[in-house]
Amino acid sequence: MTEAARAETNAILFPIREVSRATGVNSVTLRAWERRYGLIQPTRTDSGHRLYSAADIETVRNIQAWIERGVAVSKVGKLLERSQAVRPAPVVVGHGDAWGEYRSRFRAALVAFDAAALARLFQQACARHSKAQVFQDICMPLWRELLLRRDEPGHAGEWLLLDAFLRTQALTFLQAGEHPARVVLTALAGHCHELELLVAGVLLGGEDIGVQVFGPGLPLAELALVGGKLHPQAMVLFSNRPPSEEWLAQLKRFALSLDCPLALAGDVCDLIEKELAGSAIARLGNTGPLLHGRLQQFISGHLDT
Repeated sequence: MTEAARAETNAILFPIREVSRATGVNSVTLRAWERRYGLIQPTRTDSGHRLYSAADIETVRNIQAWIERGVAVSKVGKLLERSQAVRPAPVVVGHGDAWGEYRSRFRAALVAFDAAALARLFQQACARHSKAQVFQDICMPLWRELLLRRDEPGHAGEWLLLDAFLRTQALTFLQAGEHPARVVLTALAGHCHELELLVAGVLLGGEDIGVQVFGPGLPLAELALVGGKLHPQAMVLFSNRPPSEEWLAQLKRFALSLDCPLALAGDVCDLIEKELAGSAIARLGNTGPLLHGRLQQFISGHLDT
């Protein structure tokens, strides 16, 4: 590696100490995730020092998120592969990642606790991209980053400001207009944050599908009563938690008691593929285009569960 090439590489890559500082994951753990589980693959300098890209840092944060939800680190690799396989390529402007540039501007507004600037940035982003893209590719990655760091000095207020702002925006979107299709979306207590559920409603819905959100925290027995009164075309349960055997058994019994089809959305879809094989319960996934498209298929009866 020439000196010029090394300088160029070091300008866009980060040493392990910087990654540890940015993510809160100590260097011993980062090395273990690499050597033992193959979860990250940093490049090496001629002297053997590890260098991490921005994509590597994003992967580290995704690993943290899975572990926080109760997933064993030994199972994270397959989940990362699946999520990356369905992830759309980033929008590139010039030589930069457009989503990353947006997130940097959002982050600056949060650091300054400037709610007005946050609102302006959100409106500007929505003028160029769909609300689903803005939530999924700009806002939620930043929200998850701050969620993992909210116990660090200076980050709690930033996370709370962003969380409150995004909940307001998601509710406004979900409550606007009437749509021909009615879908009930909820989550059991402890299975997700409220914002994650609301954003799932944004990603599931659209001009052709109206989503009514309940919860999180609505018991299954109450959900059955809601279904009896609203007569939805489908019910969707959202979860980002690893399911227990008891929960799966309860879910299968609940599906048999409904007059409408039942589907799951969220990260749980990547965790119970084998357990739901052959059942009538559909798995819609956890990313925007996939969620909306599979819900359309599910409602029309064309989705193979």
